[in-house]
Amino acid sequence: MRITKLVLALAIATGLSGCLETDSERALAGAAAGAVVADAFDANVLAGAAAGAAGGALCDDVRLCR
Repeated sequence: MRITKLVLALAIATGLSGCLETDSERALAGAAAGAVVADAFDANVLAGAAAGAAGGALCDDVRLCR
């Protein structure tokens, strides 16, 4: 079940990554994906959302999501 949630979250995040143009849109998507992944691994959902939001907001700055 955990792997299914993880694969689903990664598929959704990958699909949305082409549609997101601003840092705030990417941060919101990253927060959602981070929360889902943290929940799938029974980790702290708030920490997962924070890490995902930071990754989403900064991915353009390090040229990962262009």
